[in-house]
Amino acid sequence: MSLPRRAAETLNRTCSCSATDVPRLGEGIDRVTGTALSIVQTHPNLFSNIPVFLDPQHFELMQKSILAIERVSKSESYRNKVLAHAPAIAGVAASHAGVFAGYDFHIGALGPRLIEINTNAGGAFLNMAARDHQIACCDIASDYLAQLPTSEQLEDIVVAMFEREWQLAGRMGSPRSVAIVDDKPASQYLYPDFLLAKRVFETHGIRAQVVDLAELKSEGDQIIANGEPVDLIYNRSTDFYLQSSEAQVLREAFQRDLAVVTPHPRAHALFANKQNLTLLSDARALADIGVDAATIELLTRIIPQTHRVKAGDEGWWRDRKAWFFKPGSGFGSRGAYRGDKLTRRAFADVVSGDYIAQEFAPPGERILETDGDVRSLKADIRCYAYEGQIQLMAARLYQGQTTNFRTAGGGFAPVYIVPTAS
Repeated sequence: MSLPRRAAETLNRTCSCSATDVPRLGEGIDRVTGTALSIVQTHPNLFSNIPVFLDPQHFELMQKSILAIERVSKSESYRNKVLAHAPAIAGVAASHAGVFAGYDFHIGALGPRLIEINTNAGGAFLNMAARDHQIACCDIASDYLAQLPTSEQLEDIVVAMFEREWQLAGRMGSPRSVAIVDDKPASQYLYPDFLLAKRVFETHGIRAQVVDLAELKSEGDQIIANGEPVDLIYNRSTDFYLQSSEAQVLREAFQRDLAVVTPHPRAHALFANKQNLTLLSDARALADIGVDAATIELLTRIIPQTHRVKAGDEGWWRDRKAWFFKPGSGFGSRGAYRGDKLTRRAFADVVSGDYIAQEFAPPGERILETDGDVRSLKADIRCYAYEGQIQLMAARLYQGQTTNFRTAGGGFAPVYIVPTAS
């Protein structure tokens, strides 16, 4: 059977095959976490059982754009510009890159559009665990899955990434102990992700524990967690610049280099500060800092036009339907508004707060048919990357204004790159 020209688009609209054995995946995660209730019960919409299909040309553009941002971020003129508006802690030098950068793309009629960059993208370990529970629903999927690394191979890649962070930070060998740190981690929705990370480190001979941010201690030239010295801190906190009282020990660890902290505040300032998108989507501003024409063309094609909303500017209300409004210092989808859904009350928050306006880039569409019931789910694709290279991809399927894990049939989904027919 010959494939249509845009095979991925056609399959996203017509394929209802299961691609993930969610019950068996849940059993595997339960064995690691050891919790009383199954993750299928506590997180019923964490995993979708259908795949999202991606055109290889779109994947190539996504990878090229990530590498382009990585190149731009290394220029002194770019760093001077973005660090000038960041908190002082971002000025602390760090020779390591920061693990699990997350690049979130919408795939629409214009191809991939990069809507957000994160420096502590969650869910990587969950999606690694899902790899061995993915089902080849057709020959196309079978051919693609055969090329992918297994869960065990992905774990080796990720541990090597943490070891490289350790070595880039000037240490020898490998870290002996890792603390996976967040604010009240056991209460976080992605707590199972932390427990999976702990198991991965331990199976590679590295002691690991999940630690509440406030429980870290500084003793002399060491960071201590539950009585044990910590070599490396896998930082999952969304207090990106470590400003809260609970984060003071972690702040000291980074400033005094008492432990290798990854990802770190400087990485957030260089990549994930939403204000950076106003620069990266502006051809003239990029030219002013010496970016070459080919890179400018690529970035302004991939990144939707983004502007800072100035206080009291009522003009945004007139044109609101063409824009998506996000808090400049927020994370995830908190406080974000799609312009055509914006109320006057919410708009007052936008023009009085620290917001950016991003040209609306519609998410991809994934059609789900169950027992004759046809539903349209929105899709974005998250690329987990390190030093500019994509290591893992996962889609997030949802309904509503922004990504969530509350949609039946939605959640993390595997991404299959399928050939484009001639």
